[in-house]
Amino acid sequence: MGIMQIPRRVDYGLRAAIYLSTQDPDRSCSLAEIAKHQGIPRKFLEKIIQSLIRSGLVKSKRGPDGGYTLTKSPDEISFQDIIESLEGPIAVNVCMDQHLSCDHLPLCTMMGVWSEIQREVVDIFARTTLADLQRTPCQALMTSSSLSSAA
Repeated sequence: MGIMQIPRRVDYGLRAAIYLSTQDPDRSCSLAEIAKHQGIPRKFLEKIIQSLIRSGLVKSKRGPDGGYTLTKSPDEISFQDIIESLEGPIAVNVCMDQHLSCDHLPLCTMMGVWSEIQREVVDIFARTTLADLQRTPCQALMTSSSLSSAA
C-alpha cells in the first residue's frame, strides 16, 4: 500500500528542532548530542542544521561550549517554518505549487479537493509550534489544541 509521506529530511529537521526547543536556550547543543538523542545520522543532521541556520531558525556558536540553539522562542517557530526552510513551499500535489502549474488545470475536477487539503495541511503546520510539542508524547497527542481541532 502506498502512503503519503513526510520526507525523512523534514522528519529529522522537526525532531532536531523540537529537541532544541526543550533545552535551556542559553546552552548550545552539539550535533553529536542531537543526533544521539533523536536517532538521526550525524552527517545527514549536519546538512539539515545548515539549512535551518540559513533560514534563520537556528544559530551556531563556536568554541568549547559551542553548538546549536534556536534563534526564537519555541512558540514563535511553526512546523511550517521548519518544513519550508528544508523543502520550500508546501504543496500536497504538484498542481498546488505556487504557480498552479498543471496542464490539466482548466479541466481538472480534483482541484477543489486538492485545494481544500492544501489549506488544511498548511493551516495545521502553520499553527503547530515547537512549544506545542514540548509535552510528553502521549500528552501532546491527547491535548494539543492544534492537532485536536483538526480532527
